[in-house]
Parts: sequence; structure tokens; C-alpha cells
Amino acid sequence: MTEQDKLVIKELDQVVVRFSGDSGDGMQLAGNIFSTVSATVGNGISTFPDYPADIRAPQGSLTGVSGFQVHIGEGKVYTPGDKCDVLVAMNAAALKTQYKFAKPQATIIIDTDSFGPSDLKKAAFETEDYLGEMGIDPDRVIQCPLTQMVKDCLKDSDMDNKAVLKCRNMFALGLVCWLFDRDLNLVANFLRDKFAKKPAIAENNIKVVQAGYDYGHNTHSSAMNVYRIESKTKEPGRYMDITGNKATAYGFIAAAEKAGLKLYLGSYPITPATDVLHELSKHKSLGVTTVQCEDEISGAASALGASFAGALGVTSTSGPGICLKSEAMNLAVIMELPLVVLDVQRGGPATGLPTKSEQTDLLQVLFGRNGESPMPVMAATSPTDCFDAAYQACKMALEHMTPVVLLTDAYAANGSGAFKLPDINKLDAINPPYVPEELKGKWTPYMRAENGTRYWAVPGREGFEHILGGLEKDSNTGAISTNPENHDLMTRLRAQKIANIEVPDLVVEGDVDDAELLIVGFGSTYGHLHSAMDELRAKGYKVAQTHFKYLNPLPKNTAEVLKKYKKVVVAEQNMGQLAAYLRMKVDNFVPEKFNEVKGQPFQVETLVQNFSPLLTSPVGKE
Repeated sequence: MTEQDKLVIKELDQVVVRFSGDSGDGMQLAGNIFSTVSATVGNGISTFPDYPADIRAPQGSLTGVSGFQVHIGEGKVYTPGDKCDVLVAMNAAALKTQYKFAKPQATIIIDTDSFGPSDLKKAAFETEDYLGEMGIDPDRVIQCPLTQMVKDCLKDSDMDNKAVLKCRNMFALGLVCWLFDRDLNLVANFLRDKFAKKPAIAENNIKVVQAGYDYGHNTHSSAMNVYRIESKTKEPGRYMDITGNKATAYGFIAAAEKAGLKLYLGSYPITPATDVLHELSKHKSLGVTTVQCEDEISGAASALGASFAGALGVTSTSGPGICLKSEAMNLAVIMELPLVVLDVQRGGPATGLPTKSEQTDLLQVLFGRNGESPMPVMAATSPTDCFDAAYQACKMALEHMTPVVLLTDAYAANGSGAFKLPDINKLDAINPPYVPEELKGKWTPYMRAENGTRYWAVPGREGFEHILGGLEKDSNTGAISTNPENHDLMTRLRAQKIANIEVPDLVVEGDVDDAELLIVGFGSTYGHLHSAMDELRAKGYKVAQTHFKYLNPLPKNTAEVLKKYKKVVVAEQNMGQLAAYLRMKVDNFVPEKFNEVKGQPFQVETLVQNFSPLLTSPVGKE
């Protein structure tokens, strides 16, 4: 064996891989398996599926390219990464559209069988020298006849040509697993679980993964090195790679279990929230009832009916559905019943960008109802935080007898992270304010506990029969009332009940005591803003960050934190909704603003470039 033949494994602390190809090429699955395997061995991960709205665009077209980006690291990973270190491009269109997401020194893997004259034409290449046309150094490209090699690998199987071609993604996965020294046994276990009812398909896919791995092992190329990302010591426990939508579903289940209630989800399918309905429908054995309703209105109304009957009522949707659910949400406000409304935000207005991510529903969920209708609003900060956010939203709704809106978005919902399965015995207790038995015969529907929350009488309890509805009720008797003083009182009672809810204080990170700039955001931008803060501090700047998970009511120390620093920048994926809301709530607060509405997560590099002019020279430099 010559020195050239010896395998050298280089240690890395982090790497970003992007899989890309036609929507039917299985890039989401390949990326999901790679991220799952990475989470299993203890790496920190963050993923970002980026797919088109077309159900199935023409094969090889520029508009039909689907991507999946995964960032893995030795420790905690905050974002999917701005640009990738390895780009898998399964066809010419994928290379043309996805190369902009690659670092200048990135390794690129292409299927040369998908770069024929017709493929190049559909991808709008002008010459057959597609690498030269894009300014790509051939030494960085692994040019693999991937399609033919998959056909050769499966020539003795009983799969037809169409089924064989669907295995191309597994060859690419095997090659990437070789590049990063991944254990193929973990991949094989995943595939056997996924195709448990079709073992022949599982074994054929495993065979192709092994072929891709062997191709990497047996090929010598200046573009190919083997890398290993070691894992720092993690808190002991069972970890899994989990998407935000699945974490949200698990959070709802855990809350219902903790509260001792049945869980009901009334939902109408809508991108990107539908996976929550799909996941919850699998768990009937846990007392979960799911109904795919005829429209958004009935989804919310049926969930409210379930709450009236004594269950934990939940409804899920995206921004367009919130418009339709607003009447039922208003009904929940005046009836003072628990209801959780999940809004997985997407690009708007109208149908807008259904598969892309924005934070543009904030003001709608805060104020988008008629009358004075205060409602708690929360926003999950990451895919894995969706579990806790869903759990806490349910706790708040049940303990304070109110509808609660939980905001996630397409990035948080479809992205994933390494999630430690919690011990349900250690989760916060959930104690709904059931009407005490001693009030039997004296109770009326709007009688309140000391914290202003209406007592909950579940139908069926003798002596606590009652009627609720959308007309204003007398605070004492519960009968319909148009009395002006009573309406003013009930309006204030409903508002005060929400204001009384205790939420955690804002936490400031970074240069807490002497920062020149405070970075503020909400929801799923936490990781990107945290990474931008880290980069600025590494350059010598004094920077801090605080982030809103609870938006109504706001944390009690909001004004104190926001007014402590010389400069504050509010960064959000809308045109300034959080900044406007904070200005309304905090006297004499005038922040700087950074806003993007691109349907894509923030780029950390862009954040750093835009925040830097707000700062003076780094510490120790003139």
C-alpha cells in the first residue's frame, strides 16, 4: 500500500451537507436518515428541508428542485448553516439552483448520468461544459455515474426500472456516510424499521447504501477525504432526531396525559401544519382523537366543543386558516374555555409561499379578532423547543380557561434537532380549575377563582348544569346581559385574567452587563440570532441577546431589559411586527430594525453584516 492509498480521517467540529434533486428523488428521506444517524451517535444537529410548492414539477426542471440541508457538530448546533461543505446534486437543475448554497471550497457530488444534453437544456445551461460555465473547479467535484451504478447493483433484484431509480438517493447517502465515517448498521436499522412491512425493499435499499459507501472507499479523488465529527459528552438519556411538527404533537400528548384528559384535534389539512394531524392520528391508543374536518371553521369549532365537554381541545393550521378560525377563537374568549390554536406560519398573504417560512402572523394572532379579545400567544424557538412550547401552551389554556395561540413556522416545523426524550414525571403539573364540590347549588358559570380564572364545570356533574354562548353574560348569574356596566366589567375581567398569567422572565445572554447592542427576536430565529451574537463577540464587539417565547402576556422584566442597553435591534422575518408591538407596550422604546421577508431562514453572515454598523470598534481596537 502506498502513502496515497492510506486512509486519513480528519477531525472536524462541524459540517454542513445539502442533498438536492428532483422532488421525486428522495432528498428529504436521504437527509433525514443522515441527520438521524448523526443524532444517534451524539452529534448536535439542525436541519432545513427546502422544497417547492409544486406537487410534482416536470422532471429535471429548475422549479422542481427539492433540497435538505443538515448541520452536524460535536456540540450544540443552532442553525442549519448558511452554506454547505458538501453539496449532493442529483441532476443538472439541482446543480444550477443549489450551487449558490455551497461554500467556495465545498465538495460537490453529481450524478453524471443526469447531465446529458436534454438535462442541461432543461437546466438552462448554454454549453456542455457545465462546470466551467458555473466557475466550478473540477477537482472539487466527485463525478459519479450514479444511476448506472444503482442499476448494476440491483440488476438481479425483482424491482422494475422505476423502482430501481427510486433507490438513487440511497447511493448518494452511502457515499456521504463514507465521507463522514458513519456506521452503516445505523442506516440499515432505520431502513428496516421504515420498510418493516416490505423487507425486500429495505434490503435492496441497504444494498445500494453499501454500494455508495464502497464507491467512496474504493475511489481515489482529490475531492474525497474522510471526516469525523466527534461528539462532546451529553447529558445521559435517550435521544432522537425529531422534527418540530412531531415534537409539537408529542407535547400535546404529554400535556393531555399529565392533565388526565383526552386529547382532541380538529384540523383541516394545510401546509406546513398537516404533519401534526398525521402524527396525532397514529396515537389512538393514548386516548387521542383526531378529526379531519371539512374546513378550518369546523376544525376550530369542534375543538372548542371538545373542550366544553371536558377534553383538551386543539386545532392546527397556518396563517390562512387563522383568518377562518378567528370567529371560533373569539367564541372561546367569551366562553372562557381552554383551546390551543397551533399556527405553523408560512409565506403570505393569501396562498403566498405555502412551503416557505415567515413570521408574519404575529399581529394577526395578537389582535385579529373583533372586540376586546385578549389571548395568550407563545412562539417556539426551535424544532426541539416545539415540545415544551406545546406542553406549556396546553398548561396555560387549561389552568387559565382561555384559548392560547402557539406560533411555529415552516422552518421550525419541518426542521429537526437532537431531542432528549423527557421524563413525563418531571414535567410541570397541570391543574385545571375545576369547580369545587362545595359550590354545588351556589355556582354560576362565570364565578372565578382568586386569580380571576373562571371555574370549569365539565358537563355531566350533577348540580353544575349550565349554558355558555357567544352573547355577553352577567358576571353574577351567567344569564344573557346587555347591561353597559356589566359588559365593561366582563371585558376588564377577561383582560385581567390574561395579564395575571405568570410567564418566565426574559433571559439575556452574551455581554449581559456591558453590551453596546442588544439583539432581540422571537420564535424560530433564536439560533440564527444567537450565532450572529457569537460571531460578533468573537470579533471583539460587546453584544447581548434576548429572545421572546412568550408574547402575550409579555415577561414582567421586558421594559427593564429593553431599556438597559444603548442600542437595541429587533430582527424578525416580517416588516417589523414585533418592533411595533414592543413600542406599543414599552414607553419611549425606539429600536433599530432588521427585517427580511424572503421565505428563507436568516443567514448568519447577513445578520453580522447588518449588525456591525450599529457597533463602534471592537474592544481593544481603534
